[in-house]
Amino acid sequence: MRMVGTAQEPELTFLPWEIPLEAWPEDLVVALPRGISRHIVRFVRLNGIVYAIKEAERALVEREYHLLGELQRRAVPCVEPVGTVSDRYNSSGEELPCALITKHLPFSLPYRALFSSSLRVETADRLLDALALLLVQLHLIGFSWNDVSLSNTLFLRDAGSFAAYLVDAETGELHPALSPGQREYDLDTAATNVAGELMDLAAGGRLQEGIDPIVTGVGLRLRYDALWDTINQPFEFTRENSHALEKQIRKLNELGFDVAELQVDASKTGDNVRVFPKVVDAGHHSRRLIRLTGLDVGENQARRLLNDLDSYRINLGYEPEDEELAAHRWVSDRFELVRESIPSEMRGRLEPAEVFHEVLEHRWFLSEASGHSIPFAQAVHDYVSNVLARKPEEKAVLGSRSGAPSDATEELRIVIPD
Repeated sequence: MRMVGTAQEPELTFLPWEIPLEAWPEDLVVALPRGISRHIVRFVRLNGIVYAIKEAERALVEREYHLLGELQRRAVPCVEPVGTVSDRYNSSGEELPCALITKHLPFSLPYRALFSSSLRVETADRLLDALALLLVQLHLIGFSWNDVSLSNTLFLRDAGSFAAYLVDAETGELHPALSPGQREYDLDTAATNVAGELMDLAAGGRLQEGIDPIVTGVGLRLRYDALWDTINQPFEFTRENSHALEKQIRKLNELGFDVAELQVDASKTGDNVRVFPKVVDAGHHSRRLIRLTGLDVGENQARRLLNDLDSYRINLGYEPEDEELAAHRWVSDRFELVRESIPSEMRGRLEPAEVFHEVLEHRWFLSEASGHSIPFAQAVHDYVSNVLARKPEEKAVLGSRSGAPSDATEELRIVIPD
């Protein structure tokens, strides 16, 4: 027996690899809901961690292991590959199929455990939104799935919605970029497979009557097209009305994407900006903000501040490679301007990062109401006079929300990056 992969769980080595998966003893296998698979799949629990093991031909196992690893490195939602097992032989010396080991995604469910006669249509829509989002994420990095289906996806509940994770990549291909024809093939496959899977549930009396399999399959395509067009369509804004840039970034954030790069093409009418979104890992924004500015804030605050910093850089005409220089100016011209504009008697009402966030929100509403971009300094003055002045002391409102009462009004920490 030959095992390749990580050494995170040595006990994987001592599983009964000389026995076909379908014959593994019941006291070893964990009973978990799983989707339809053309291969034998079993779950085992070792030291509190559940692993999924799938048998397949050697070429398929090794290929899928490397593809899942590449998707992980590119921050695409998928199961984590652990290793492969080859050169398996039974007691009679007969060779057994190779095995792929992945980590089971805690709390995730296959579609058959979610779609039922009691499933609301609204919930089904959220599942399709999650699958469309996953497919867009894969296509953005040049991955053609070639077998898009509900069966090859796991769904994780996420604050009232769902997040979709790729669980089967054996038919996938990774390219520098996908052609329209490759994307079209994935979409046609998705519509056909989803409709077929839901028809199977309907035949067994397990599908809510209000869910039409054919309409649902087509609906996945419509969701994908709307999301793809929003992400990839260039938009224009002028330096005098940079409010349009912030509006587009907000729209992308609401769709679940973060702006990782802004490519600017100068034109006679203004600036033609193409936005390339990228899904990033937890803590990405706070780490990036610390690196650029030394400001240590919450993740959502960091996202908001970084969006403003990137817009500020674009308006100044800095290239992406000059972001550290732009960040230095942003701290003094924007962040410190807000802090210094707050009278000493009001500084205990909100922490500085939250004040800055509220200033940006206030400017957004002022710009929406006026139909054009409001100057930043004007928005700061209006916020302090008409919003912050009416707020109570945060300490009095929050009390001991977390930690000691004095924590509520603690000044923003400044961290000097290594």
